[in-house]
Amino acid sequence: MQTQSANAGRLTTHVLDTTSGRPAGNLRIDLYRLDGEWREHLASTRTNDDGRCEQPLLSGGAMESGVYELRFHAGEYLGSMPERGAYPFLDIIPIRFGITDRAAHYHVPLLLSPYGYSTYRGS
Repeated sequence: MQTQSANAGRLTTHVLDTTSGRPAGNLRIDLYRLDGEWREHLASTRTNDDGRCEQPLLSGGAMESGVYELRFHAGEYLGSMPERGAYPFLDIIPIRFGITDRAAHYHVPLLLSPYGYSTYRGS
């Protein structure tokens, strides 16, 4: 992960557990850059107690235009829930998105429950 100034382009995320109404802490997230069938792993991190990453996933010179994918390891996070059963309904949630403006802030939040999720471009 990279450090950045407040005005530099950056990619951030956070995860909210809508079942508990709380941030999803300690959820693993992987970031990839994609080019056709080619995939490059750029970063792995976990959310903090506030459901956020301690640093932007991309910033500064690492912020390039292109197609990216965040992979949220929901099954691992939700595994501690007693109603899960032998197999989680949701396991790894991939969110593929594009970055056009290297100087912009791209925020990709995830609202998560054991049986559904939603995302949007946040601010």
